[in-house]
Amino acid sequence: MLVLGIESSCDETAAAVVEGKGGLRVRSSVVATQHDLHAEYAGVVPEIASRAHEEHILPVIRRAVREAGIGLGDIEAVAVGHRPGLVGSLLVGLSAAKALAWSLGVPLVGVDHVHAHLTAAALDDEPIAFPALGLVVSGGHTTLYAMASDTELTRLGATIDDAAGEAYDKVAAILGLGHPGGPLVDGLASEPGVDDRAFDFPIGLIRKDNLNFSFSGVKTAVLYEVKGRPAPPTLPGRDPIVPPAPPPMTPERMRDIAASFQRTVCAALVRKTEAAFEHRGPFRTIVIGGGVSANSRLRREMQELGDRLRVPVRVPPMKYCVDNAAMIAGLGVRLLETGRRDDLTLSAIPTTAC
Repeated sequence: MLVLGIESSCDETAAAVVEGKGGLRVRSSVVATQHDLHAEYAGVVPEIASRAHEEHILPVIRRAVREAGIGLGDIEAVAVGHRPGLVGSLLVGLSAAKALAWSLGVPLVGVDHVHAHLTAAALDDEPIAFPALGLVVSGGHTTLYAMASDTELTRLGATIDDAAGEAYDKVAAILGLGHPGGPLVDGLASEPGVDDRAFDFPIGLIRKDNLNFSFSGVKTAVLYEVKGRPAPPTLPGRDPIVPPAPPPMTPERMRDIAASFQRTVCAALVRKTEAAFEHRGPFRTIVIGGGVSANSRLRREMQELGDRLRVPVRVPPMKYCVDNAAMIAGLGVRLLETGRRDDLTLSAIPTTAC
């Protein structure tokens, strides 16, 4: 089965061809990024993103088909990420997918973008051993799943405020590093001589019986270290209290803040994953996906967790950690194998299913 995947949920326009024959073999994967367009705003601007998708979608699809060594007539199904994401961006990819499926006379299947991040670990690799514990950690989502299969997921916990990747982007903005923030903070935190214990930032929701995440506290703690604490309210008849100014932001201090922040975020992710494994198992595999799964410290600490628990940890290759269409096509293969099909009423939905 040759499945064309289309992805346009945020600021990457992507198309890929995946061959589903036992495993999931990626025949091609093309991604057009928009980082330069959004860099000056330190975040994704929805209107700019959707207009860029309109410009990129057809060239990206044509290139993916060409690099797969096939023609459009060889495509046997079209899979499209239709949830969650920016609705204007989703509509561009969804419209292209519907047009292609209709004109080629092949099945259309809608894919949950967040769930697809967990299928990314199986691309060009052995199938995942189920049941598995899945962690999606990205700019918009931080969610734990019990996975009975690629297509049967039960949510165990999720962030109650900022996602981990969102916290990375905000901390990068606070430090003046630029956008996207995750790789920049990771690079700064990984420089020689950093002290990741210089700052004792808080880990949110530390109780092991609570599998939800919270990253707003650590983000705010970083803000106070960089900008200083706000003045408390002045009581009647009292002189105003002026908080001390923060120390000068030297390169060394900036590196230590980044490293301490990264240690705190990774500790929260590992702790919750370990708690879910111990209390919601048994699981045969731990699967990590999403943009933050490219983080060097998280990859290392999750592998150490797997060694302690004596289970394999599946993390996607770096090129499949970010948003891509190969994961959409891969999960599309698995959905089609279960008999799933969608018609031309398939909608773009900005929220995830579970």
